[in-house]
Amino acid sequence: MDKFEAMRIFTRIVELKSFTRAAEDLGYPKATVTNAIKQLEARLRVRLLHRTTRQVSTTLDGDAYYTRCAQLLADLEETENVFSQAAANPSGKLRIDMHGTLGRHFVLPVLDQFCNRYPNIELQIGMGDRLVDLVRESVDCVLRVGELRDSSMVGRRVASLEQVTCASPAYLEKHGEPQAVDELDRHRAVNFFSPQSGKLYPFEFTVDGEAGEYAISGSISVNNADAYVQCCKSGFGLIQLPRYGVAHLLASGELREILPAARPRPSTVSVLYPHHRQLSPKVRVLVDWLVTIFADAR
Repeated sequence: MDKFEAMRIFTRIVELKSFTRAAEDLGYPKATVTNAIKQLEARLRVRLLHRTTRQVSTTLDGDAYYTRCAQLLADLEETENVFSQAAANPSGKLRIDMHGTLGRHFVLPVLDQFCNRYPNIELQIGMGDRLVDLVRESVDCVLRVGELRDSSMVGRRVASLEQVTCASPAYLEKHGEPQAVDELDRHRAVNFFSPQSGKLYPFEFTVDGEAGEYAISGSISVNNADAYVQCCKSGFGLIQLPRYGVAHLLASGELREILPAARPRPSTVSVLYPHHRQLSPKVRVLVDWLVTIFADAR
């Protein structure tokens, strides 16, 4: 086994914290992975990993070696991409994760365009609202709504989506329609909470050009986009979300927009990917394609 492949095995073990998961991810028998690390440590004459029955962690030397390996492997991939046919005709498995409603509305209906253009790329698509650890879960990129917070990732904004506040006609008939933001304390909301922290996301309204956050009480909170909309349709309270998710309900009259003059700031859609995937041809062509399909999104 050459040195670069041994380094690749070592970095995946560190990232996944497991010999078994690294072997599965790379398609090697576990014995091959174990022997590669033994030979690597023998050649370097240092111990790189602490091994227990429950976990794997790096030694101080292993931590320093991992940093150098990750950079060297990224440089190697970049160099090969520049001079290889893969840059023009990328191939292989590409793992992407995206919010379910975002994927169903914008991506899946036109996915055949990407597959026809790049027939040698095998897509593995995850859809959900949870946060994904791109490195540990071997995900190449994620499509997310919201401001970019993870400075360890490369981010590219692909769209800015208009947000609206809605209620059902039955709710408005019972509680009245608020004409100003200061009337919201007399209203109820269907709240959305973070699956990770359990914290409720506040509503946002723009008053006199300034955006502010508002907490609105309610008897129901959810962490699923479909349930969020359904509870609003059932008259449990106000919701706030990107317009595309309820455009058909607004058009049919099943929901009504309220406080249009105080709409929140548009919501940003971005693609995030690890630094070491930055120049991967597969990631590059996918990101460029996502930019085109979101060009007219609002």
